[in-house]
Amino acid sequence: MQSLRKTTTWIVPSGMRLARMSGGEMGSGAGKGGGGGGSIRDAGGSFGKMEVAHEEEYFYKQRQEQLAKLKQKAINHEDFHSESIKHHEEAIARHKQAIEELKKK
Repeated sequence: MQSLRKTTTWIVPSGMRLARMSGGEMGSGAGKGGGGGGSIRDAGGSFGKMEVAHEEEYFYKQRQEQLAKLKQKAINHEDFHSESIKHHEEAIARHKQAIEELKKK
């Protein structure tokens, strides 16, 4: 049991050191921000940071477009269902009138 504790104390500090060594901001070189991302990002420096900024902007715009399409689709569905409700209400009114006329006969 004593050797298990000793092994555990060795693993934890070295793991923490590795985590600190791999830190850094995205675009600052190879292995940062999830691994290599091409030769420009691997080189690091301002070109790597600029590449990361371009990627982030691209994905932000893509998300905004997707949200706009989703919103428009929801609006279209709402309009369709509102029209359907209106047509159904008109049909109900016609049928009620037809039933009233049949009751009179």
